[in-house]
Amino acid sequence: MSVNYVFALLVMLLLSACATKPVAPATPLPFPQAVTQATDALMAQAQSGPAFLSFGSRGVVHDPTLDAESGQQTGVTRQLDTAIAAHIGARYKQFDVLPFRSANLARADYLLTSTMARAAHASGPALRLELALVELKTGTVVAQTSILAQDAALDHAPLPYYRDSPVLVKDQVIEGYVRTASTPRGQRGDAYYLDRIATATQVEEATDLYNQARYREALGEYRSALAAPAGEQLRVLNGIYLATAKLGRAEEAEQAFGRVVAMGIAYRQLSVKFLFSPGTTQFWIDPRINSPYPMWLRQIARESTEAKVCMDIVGHTSRTGKASVNDALSLRRAKDIQRRLVAESRELAARTHVSGMGSRHNLIGSGTDDAIDVLDRRVEFRIVPCK
Repeated sequence: MSVNYVFALLVMLLLSACATKPVAPATPLPFPQAVTQATDALMAQAQSGPAFLSFGSRGVVHDPTLDAESGQQTGVTRQLDTAIAAHIGARYKQFDVLPFRSANLARADYLLTSTMARAAHASGPALRLELALVELKTGTVVAQTSILAQDAALDHAPLPYYRDSPVLVKDQVIEGYVRTASTPRGQRGDAYYLDRIATATQVEEATDLYNQARYREALGEYRSALAAPAGEQLRVLNGIYLATAKLGRAEEAEQAFGRVVAMGIAYRQLSVKFLFSPGTTQFWIDPRINSPYPMWLRQIARESTEAKVCMDIVGHTSRTGKASVNDALSLRRAKDIQRRLVAESRELAARTHVSGMGSRHNLIGSGTDDAIDVLDRRVEFRIVPCK
């Protein structure tokens, strides 16, 4: 038995004795401190496992952080990604954090997933950060940690792809990512998500290009992702719609949005961001915002009529204002959307039902009434059994 092996075994036993998952502080920590502590806890667990006996650098690819409720990438999710990579790079030389690209999957030993979600706390606004490190070969979570961070002066504005998206893109892949980030150590990450990890790298490359306003290149990458195994994903179809719309290809954009709607119907729920003028059922007057709305409604009416489905049309508002006012306003907006759909297809009059949820099902809940909480002012189309 070599001296190096014996030394590694002793290190492993020592770390195992003290690397049980630490109890997260009951009080939220300042964001930088929370990120450092969570990353340290994750690395301690990773180094205590039997698979870490041998020496040498371990490659880690980090699928970028998502907001757990909305599935979006935002200014603060990007800040978290940067902070984690910097801390690992500075303190844990045995780990090599690689860009989340297809070429790096073959070089990497681990996949890092991370989410953040708003958490109620008596001390003030807080975020729950969840980090999980997954062994790529087996899909097993080798380390997982959770911590509360203070939500103060953080940038929650969505990145351009999510800001421009007409729909909530939280599909089965995103749900699987979120579940993986909170999976306990020793259990396997979400199979649906992990089976599509190669395509996820292509989607991320395309989204990076879109966020840089390189729309032609982004379109090419989204189309490549669509052609890949398991590439028929909401994020991909939505990306094709966004890129073709930015390139002024109206006919292609409408066809792409139709496919987005068809997928939403297949998944039995579609959430669309219609921006209304405050306190009214009138669409926001800026044509840069409302110009695609007639096409969206036309495609929603067409796809739902062809599929012969019945729908609950559910209106939502941000949490600004009285609950009773928001309930009534969300119902009026749902009725207005129903009226517009029936104008496109009379058959939908008997196949749709309306309701208003006010602000009870907010995804963001900031109450800022701007681009940050636009998803709270959405209209959902829920596919239900026909009576």
